[in-house]
Amino acid sequence: MDLKQPAGQRRLARHQLLWRALPLLAALVWTGCKQETNVAADRQVAGTYALVSVNGNKVPCALQHAGAAMQVKSGTFIIKLDGTCSSKVIFSGPAGGESIREVKAAYASQGSKLTMKWEGAGTTTGTVDGDTFTMNNEGMIFVYRK
Repeated sequence: MDLKQPAGQRRLARHQLLWRALPLLAALVWTGCKQETNVAADRQVAGTYALVSVNGNKVPCALQHAGAAMQVKSGTFIIKLDGTCSSKVIFSGPAGGESIREVKAAYASQGSKLTMKWEGAGTTTGTVDGDTFTMNNEGMIFVYRK
């Protein structure tokens, strides 16, 4: 803005600048509000969940997967606010002995739906409904509760 301009032109230039900046300001406010909503939703989802069933069978349970028989003893699923999650399942095979399978993922949330990209593996989806987290992992349905 040129201070040598008449006062009326300076006022007009300020108004034009304000009108040009208004959409940017509105976008920043909207983005900030939307982000806060996502954080609130993530806080409701975040937590430690205990495995309660696999394919409708109460844990501990025996099941078959990919031709192998196993006994699922327990498990946990942890969803963190930083966009990561982890799964730990304790099971035993037909020969006995206990095995622990721990894996980590990055997740993206869209409402109650989580899409998890596992380290060194594929992608799975899950949903949170209140205190229940349900995940479909290669056709096996895992249900966890807080």
